[in-house]
Amino acid sequence: MDSGSSVRVVESCLVTPSDDTPREGLWLSALDLVLANRGHTPLVHFYSTAGASSDVADDFFNVARLKESMARALVPFYPLAGRLGVDSGGRTEVNCNGEGALFVVARSDHTLEDFVDPTPSPELRRLFGPRVHPSSIVLAVQVTFLRCGGVVLGTAVHHAVVDGASTFQFLRTWASYCRDGESAAVDPPCHHRALLRTRSPRVIHPETIPMFCNELIMHEQEPSSSTGTTTSTTVVTRILTVSGDQLHALKRLCGGASTFCAVTALVWRCVCVARPGLHPDSTTRINFPVDIRRRLTPPLPDRYFGNGVVNVFATAAVKDVVSQTLASVAGRVKAAADRVDDELLRSAVDYFEETASAAKQGMRRRAEDRGNLPETELRMNSWFRIPVHDADFGWGQPRAMTRAEAVRGGWVYLLAASADGSARVLISLEAATHHKFQQAV
Repeated sequence: MDSGSSVRVVESCLVTPSDDTPREGLWLSALDLVLANRGHTPLVHFYSTAGASSDVADDFFNVARLKESMARALVPFYPLAGRLGVDSGGRTEVNCNGEGALFVVARSDHTLEDFVDPTPSPELRRLFGPRVHPSSIVLAVQVTFLRCGGVVLGTAVHHAVVDGASTFQFLRTWASYCRDGESAAVDPPCHHRALLRTRSPRVIHPETIPMFCNELIMHEQEPSSSTGTTTSTTVVTRILTVSGDQLHALKRLCGGASTFCAVTALVWRCVCVARPGLHPDSTTRINFPVDIRRRLTPPLPDRYFGNGVVNVFATAAVKDVVSQTLASVAGRVKAAADRVDDELLRSAVDYFEETASAAKQGMRRRAEDRGNLPETELRMNSWFRIPVHDADFGWGQPRAMTRAEAVRGGWVYLLAASADGSARVLISLEAATHHKFQQAV
């Protein structure tokens, strides 16, 4: 890296599984292929030596120990040590060849005080996200040692292979091996992706397309001005912290709705208020992923390793989102999620299999995945129930965790802030809209 980056790479290698693993082509389901164009998901965990005993601090994030435990974790999670490729029919698959995960060690002049409340940005990804090359690598990790003694763990896993729940399933296992050694309690993942094969014959219900299969039409983002000032269409990402007491009050205001439905209702309303160009009678949509693992009949195994989510759309008139009670808006979100049952999910799988041919679209980046959402659209992602703080490698829980970069306007992430029930809302909006959004909250 260049000298101005404040980060220098001191080692780059491949970590291979510590034992023999299956050598095979891993078939990817239609739900995997739908997400293949998202590329690698960049995450960063921040760790501090504060409060650690002297023996722990002296051995803080021992690289040899990290590599050894990763090699052990890659045995049950062997697809992460493979490479993305195509089968004989041109369908995207994981070539489980055991070539290994990319492991990078770096050092930085930064300190943890420079990232008290880390916000996703291109700079954060540039500093602490591993450079994935070649792009067929499924898993990449960068361990960056800071000047203060702290550590930033950056990870990048390809979305064609896993969703958020499966990513943290691996991280939890790796951390357990590193922390507990031989005594680590590890539940093996389920790689049986044929559980999500299409039916024969395929049956696509009329409500499947408007509910699951609408495309998000993205607008290209304009760059910042040459003077360095922020233009009105530049995406700004900010984090709002909601205390446990505030969440409790919000959920009560929403008629006892879940945390996700209540926060989504509030964000949806405030964004509609903040975007002055919206006509009251225009239709606004909110799109969010729903975990299908327990919604299928029979349900997928608890340790299913892959993509187990579908995207659902809830719609309303702008005037209804703005003027109706928050309980009513939260009810719209819940109603959209509650419609997701086994038959509709099987219909969605049939539709995606039919329309997202692996040979033609499996790895092609579509227009909807670039740029910003139009003003009528909003995307809500929840990691609130994902155990992001379980990534304790033996040196304590992460002080903070976030996406390394969030560049799409109109995208929102709900994350757990700490064990006290508080939450962090990571929201990316145009600069002018952000100012009005904060006033509306």
